[in-house]
Amino acid sequence: MYKITDDCIACGACVPDCPVDAIKEDGGKYLIDDKCIDCGACVSSCPVDAIVKA
Repeated sequence: MYKITDDCIACGACVPDCPVDAIKEDGGKYLIDDKCIDCGACVSSCPVDAIVKA
């Protein structure tokens, strides 16, 4: 599973790349929930490399 670190700038670039809609905005940051299927599609879309393998 992947997680979004505190380096997230809340740009939302990763959201459309998730095929299972596992990325949600929460209090000005984005989080990856339990629906994550570990595909990694979101990683390359993050401009600040804030998405890492948990």
